[in-house]
Amino acid sequence: MAIDLRRKSPADLAEGRANGWADTVEDPVLLEDLGTEQREALNFAYRTTLSNVDPRFVAGDPAAWASDFGYALDRVAIRLDNRSNEELRRAALQHADPAMREQALFEYADRDHADAIELLTQAIRQDTDRQVRWDALWAVEKLGGPEAIAALRQFLDDPDPEIAEWSKLFISELQTGDPAFDDREGSFTPGRTFDETIFLLIHCDLYVRLDPSNQHWGKISLAPQGLARIYGQAHACPNVATREKQLVIAKTIEGLHADGTPHVDNYLFRGFTERSRRDRGNFFFESLVPRPFFKSGRADDPSEGVREANIGFARYGTWHLDPKFQVRGEAAIRYVRGRFQGWGHVNLSRIAGRSLEEILVPGNGVLSTLHDEEVGPMTNAFILGTFKGKLNDWDGDGVIDLNSRDVYSTADGDIDTDQDGIPDQAGLTCCDWTTQQLP
Repeated sequence: MAIDLRRKSPADLAEGRANGWADTVEDPVLLEDLGTEQREALNFAYRTTLSNVDPRFVAGDPAAWASDFGYALDRVAIRLDNRSNEELRRAALQHADPAMREQALFEYADRDHADAIELLTQAIRQDTDRQVRWDALWAVEKLGGPEAIAALRQFLDDPDPEIAEWSKLFISELQTGDPAFDDREGSFTPGRTFDETIFLLIHCDLYVRLDPSNQHWGKISLAPQGLARIYGQAHACPNVATREKQLVIAKTIEGLHADGTPHVDNYLFRGFTERSRRDRGNFFFESLVPRPFFKSGRADDPSEGVREANIGFARYGTWHLDPKFQVRGEAAIRYVRGRFQGWGHVNLSRIAGRSLEEILVPGNGVLSTLHDEEVGPMTNAFILGTFKGKLNDWDGDGVIDLNSRDVYSTADGDIDTDQDGIPDQAGLTCCDWTTQQLP
């Protein structure tokens, strides 16, 4: 989350770091051009952002603007990535592993350097990994301002239609608060468990309590590919009939099982959705699922003991419908964005003195809970961040795929490895670690 606060303080504005719209953006969208709801939403966002930087800019009850725990932690946490700026720039452009290139980009942007957008733009232009490219576009949006729009405009005609659409979407969000899409058609695959399987980009800050005094905290800003490598690549999986009250977040971790099969980790979320507008839904969902808690701090590693616990997580945000994409007589979700938060356990002895390449490995971090007599005292990480998900064309045929992604879950979150809608074992929502142990 902290990257979203960069380059936005009154000091930055006073020092002239943020140019005016007219100086940087061709045909800027003016506030008076926006609809009433857009202006109200942007005004609220403006006041909220200022409150995170200087509460004096907001009048009223401090409980409304001074209670952001993540921001409080960000002000005091030390960076656990101690690479120099030059090392980050070099890794961002030259590291052989795309996830590590991306991690360096997000870390550099989070440090709020004046040339961060320039570095991100260079990576978007030259990187060969399309996910590095669209995740870097997202980092540009997070930094925001006219300079970000000018950078994003460079990729509106990119040969990769997903890069072009992400650029268009981010520009529209920055100028109006709402996303915009291209005019490609969509394709629905009959016979699948879910009406949509939306690939999620997730960025988070992981704040780790370094000692029992609560005075010393560390921070890792996890880019989307790094987070997916540790905790699993997530897909949001809604069905039209139930999407306003529940959905499944289906995750898979590659490289964790010795036999090469993906580690499946599904979460059933339930909650409320506000539908006063036909083109969108504002939601707040929670999940509470039974999970083995590995005291080693690494998934499927029982070397220090295992405890069964109920793990909770919260996600909230907005999904946007596209009436051009119809599923079961209703408009499909074209795009979703929001925030999430939860708890985790990081084994400090496992990461101390190790390089980031050794830390960002499959399963090297576990979700946790405070509501367990054994697990609670071991919970030492606060996790929060943002997510975005857009329907994409995954097979390159020029048509957007609504539900073609492989997700190994039933509609209620049970593991379903053959994707036939029938659980492998009723009530099993996460891979059975006892079957994955080496002899």
